Amino acid sequence: MATNTERRPAAPDVRGLLNKVPEVTVWFWVIKILCTTVGESFADWINTTLGVGLVNTSLIFTAVLAAVLVWQLRTPRYVPFMYWLTVVVLSVTGTLYTDILTDSQGVPLAVSSAVFAVVLAAVFGVWFARERTLSIHSIVTRPRELFYWLAILVTFALGTATGDWTLELTGWAPGVSVLLPLGLIAAIVLGWRLGAGAVLSFWLAYILTRPLGANLGDWFASPSGDGGLGLGTAVTSVVFLAAILATVLHLTRSRSDVIEADGRARAIGAANPARERIMLGYYAVLAVATAALLVWAHSQPHTAPAGEEGDASESASAPLTPEQATSSFPPAEVAKFRTITSDTLAKLNAGDQKGATARITDLEKAWDDDQATLQPKNQQAWTLLDGQIDQVLKALRTSRPDRTTETKTLDTLLTSLG
Repeated sequence: MATNTERRPAAPDVRGLLNKVPEVTVWFWVIKILCTTVGESFADWINTTLGVGLVNTSLIFTAVLAAVLVWQLRTPRYVPFMYWLTVVVLSVTGTLYTDILTDSQGVPLAVSSAVFAVVLAAVFGVWFARERTLSIHSIVTRPRELFYWLAILVTFALGTATGDWTLELTGWAPGVSVLLPLGLIAAIVLGWRLGAGAVLSFWLAYILTRPLGANLGDWFASPSGDGGLGLGTAVTSVVFLAAILATVLHLTRSRSDVIEADGRARAIGAANPARERIMLGYYAVLAVATAALLVWAHSQPHTAPAGEEGDASESASAPLTPEQATSSFPPAEVAKFRTITSDTLAKLNAGDQKGATARITDLEKAWDDDQATLQPKNQQAWTLLDGQIDQVLKALRTSRPDRTTETKTLDTLLTSLG
């Protein structure tokens, strides 16, 4: 009798698989949040403090991302340092892509949030249609790993857009803004414990870690008068990079983020399809409740604590005349700010909303670049102008610009600039 000598494909190496992508443990989520915080603060530090600029910073990190991804894809097993370096670079790059759309191209945050949500849905749709699974515990082929990293990049961009959009809608201070994504993640963990699908719960929580990390970064870096801890972007980046390094070193030595194959099998076997369908309703209710909270917060007066980048009218009522607001600052710098503001107003009056939004980005960059020099000269004057510039940026970048509000905030700023 003839013998069939055709070789069949080898079964996936489950143990190798679990070493390729870490198990979803507490360590995983701790370091993931640390990475997203670094993504926010480190990008801001390079872009504004070092004066590299948004576009140049994006090009630099795109090149770094390409190199790191090639290195990661050539790594046959899960290596903590390599894996988390890739996540950090993806976090920074995804943040920058969203910032380019918002700051350079004037795309409203509502639009960019919707676009990235559609892109992520498309990535998941193609991934599932091709591979029939979205589980991170099935990354056993090159295409699945590519889908995985692409999905992560889009989740960072989406998380940045939705997080910033939430702040725009609510006007919450950095410390308060941390509570919403933190509460939602806790609710998702509860849903998962009650029987919700592990894959769906994982990706929902993964998206939410981005606004949580970004808000943490803003909270640590923002001045105390703005409701932050006043550490600055450089110190915040160093603190969280050190925390990431310490955590990665611990994971490398302890391997506490990796489980054995039999443990994974038991977890998968415990899934209850009927319970998962019920918990879909729980997630739907959670989404509706979140939307209702945001609508309510948006309808409330957006007051700010003393010293915060608050309402332009509050800043305008500060006991400073236009001369006092600018007398402490170099005349050449004040003239530069006024020229940009006047250009923006002229474009707005000419009906060029996109041009005005793009031009005001020059003011944002120039003001941020000079912060270290101007703020120590006169804290009160700097806070006054900083709050008015913030209101101008908010008015021009809102998803539904109002010409009257835009003109009023620009006129107020021009008055203060003398």
